[in-house]
Amino acid sequence: MKKVTIQGVTGCFHEAAARNYFKGEEIETVPCMSFPELFSAMAKESDLYGIMAIENTIAGSLLQNHELLRSSDLQIIGEYKLRISHVLAVLPGQTIDDITEVNSHPIALMQCGDFLKQHPSLKVVEKDDTAGSAKEIAENSLKGHAAICGELAAKLYGLDILYKGIETNKRNSTRFLVLCDGNRIDTGNHTKDVNKASLVLSLPHTHGSLSKILTIFSFYDINLTKIQSMPIIGCEWEYRFYIDVTFDDYVRYKQSLTAIMPLTKSFKILGEYKEYIPEEK
Repeated sequence: MKKVTIQGVTGCFHEAAARNYFKGEEIETVPCMSFPELFSAMAKESDLYGIMAIENTIAGSLLQNHELLRSSDLQIIGEYKLRISHVLAVLPGQTIDDITEVNSHPIALMQCGDFLKQHPSLKVVEKDDTAGSAKEIAENSLKGHAAICGELAAKLYGLDILYKGIETNKRNSTRFLVLCDGNRIDTGNHTKDVNKASLVLSLPHTHGSLSKILTIFSFYDINLTKIQSMPIIGCEWEYRFYIDVTFDDYVRYKQSLTAIMPLTKSFKILGEYKEYIPEEK
C-alpha cells in the first residue's frame, strides 16, 4: 500500500487529488497541517509519496511551495489537475432554515461569495481548513452550523449536502504535483511517457540573459507552459525562474538543457514526468 502525505485534514482537496491520481490503487493518506510539515515527513521517511498544490487558476502560484521543492531532495513524478467544487454540508436532517453559521477556509468562503450573498442572514466564520470544518461539525454535532467543503469531506464525515456547486467561478482548478524521494526514481525506465519537466534556474544579471534561454528552447521545439520569477534573497534585483516545459522528443529536450546550462548561474531539474491530460467525458 502506498502512503501519501497530504496537506490538510482527511477528506480535503489534497486527498481527493491523491485518490484520483492513484485511482485503482490502495493508498493510505498521511495528513500534515502545513506544507513544511509535509516536506519534513517525507525527509524522515523515504518511502512516502507526497501530493502538493502548486498553482490555482484563480489564486495563482503557491510561491512558498516552489521554494520548499527547490531546497529539498524530492522530485516531481507526476501532476494532477483537480476541479475545485464546493458544497454546503450540514448534520443529517438539518435544512437551510436551521442554519445560522457557515464555517470554512477563508479562500473557500471567498470563492463562494455569490452564494453567501444570497443568504445574508448566515454568519460567516473563518476556519483553518475546509474538510476540518466538516469534521468539527460532525464530531461535535454542531446544529445550526454548515461547512463549505468538498463533496469527499461531506461524505467521509456523514454530513448531508444541501447544495452542490456553490462556487462562484465554475472554472476553478488546482494543479497538484506528485512527489517522491529522488533516490527512488528508476533511471532505467525514467524516460517512458515523459513529456514534461519542471526546472529552476538563475541567470547572470546581464542584458538578454532570459531571452537567450527562451530562444534556445524555441530552437529545440520546447514549449513553455509556465514561467514564474522569484527574488533571490540577499541578491538585490536578481531572480530565480521556475519554468515548466513540454516536449515531444526527450532527446531534443536534453539537448536543450545542455545548451542552456552554460548560460545559467544555477540550474536544477525539479522533475520529469507525464503531462496530465483530463479524460474526455
